[in-house]
This record gives sequence, C-alpha cells and structure tokens, in this order.
Amino acid sequence: MITALFTLLIYMVVFGVIWWAVEYAINALPIPDPPARFIKIAMVIIFALVLVTLLLGLAGVSTGVDLPRIRA
Repeated sequence: MITALFTLLIYMVVFGVIWWAVEYAINALPIPDPPARFIKIAMVIIFALVLVTLLLGLAGVSTGVDLPRIRA
C-alpha cells in the first residue's frame, strides 16, 4: 500500500510540473483566448481521467490501462 501511495505521489508531482509548464507557456506566449481556454479544458479532462484511472487501480478495479508502477 505504501508503494501505491508513493506511485500516486510521484504521478501528482509529475502532473503538477506539467500543469505548471503548460500554464506558463499559455501565459508567456501570445495565445489568444479561445485556443488557450480549450488547452486548459483539455488538460483538466486528461488529468482527471488519469487520476480516476490511478485511483480505480488502487481500489483493485481493472481499467484496462497499464500505467507504470513502482515495484518494491
């Protein structure tokens, strides 16, 4: 269970860095409002789906998606 929580923590840190980098790129580059908004919405949807998949995997439900795991 500790390795599963550690894996979840690693994923959240990686997603946080990706989120920050995309937010920084959107704010630093002159991207107009509609495409920037679509990019942010797509990020939220993708990150939410991956998080749900990770949490279902922790609960023992088979999702059919093989995400990398840390082996102890």
